[in-house]
Amino acid sequence: MNDDQLLRYSRQILLPQIDIIGQQKILDSRVLVIGLGGLGSPVAMYLAAAGVGHLTLVDDDIVEVSNLQRQIIHSEKDIGRLKVESAAESMKEINSNCQLEIKTSRLDTHALTAIVKEADVIVDCSDNFATRFLLNEITQACKTPLVSGAAIRMEGQVTVYDSRNHGSACYHCVYQDEGELQQTCSESGVLSPLLGIIGSMQAVETIKLITGIGKTLAGRLMIFDALSMSWQEMKLRQDPSCPVCEK
Repeated sequence: MNDDQLLRYSRQILLPQIDIIGQQKILDSRVLVIGLGGLGSPVAMYLAAAGVGHLTLVDDDIVEVSNLQRQIIHSEKDIGRLKVESAAESMKEINSNCQLEIKTSRLDTHALTAIVKEADVIVDCSDNFATRFLLNEITQACKTPLVSGAAIRMEGQVTVYDSRNHGSACYHCVYQDEGELQQTCSESGVLSPLLGIIGSMQAVETIKLITGIGKTLAGRLMIFDALSMSWQEMKLRQDPSCPVCEK
């Protein structure tokens, strides 16, 4: 670690749980972020600022004016651009030393598996069940921790699915893949800062997984109600008949 890095990350290095050793782990880490929308925006910015050495960004969507209410990594000048390109530009302005790799199309199982295998942590900021179930299957098979977040209307939730922990629940244990009706922000609405709260928690869990500090949310689902400003914690149990994590 050079003098510039010691100065840049000094406030994190001062934390006894992280110190220089933990910061070096962050600098050496590789993180995959799926989705550069409302959740992916704070996730990507905080991970770049924290010093994650290599970030792979995946999103095939373009920036629209309706995104700007909550997707704070993009600005008015980015309308019409690919979200990954807009996000990468903003992240480089935060930390030019962060290595960025962008994927501008939806990845099939083979391609997604290949980049999951290269990553230390996967952060799911997607907005559709198909992607979430596919990510769950791949991360379970690759034994790569998955940080999952979601937000709609005035409620959000965050958890970690860590297949390295024996008996830990996976996404399929919690949500059955039965073609359920998917609610979207465009149909139901969402409070702008709510995405920042959930996305920031995803970034915290990612850093904890990289550095090995604290107790992660594996096996616990945190649900946030912005109206009452309250958190509820649910214990997640592995489904003994789950076709994914019981393989």
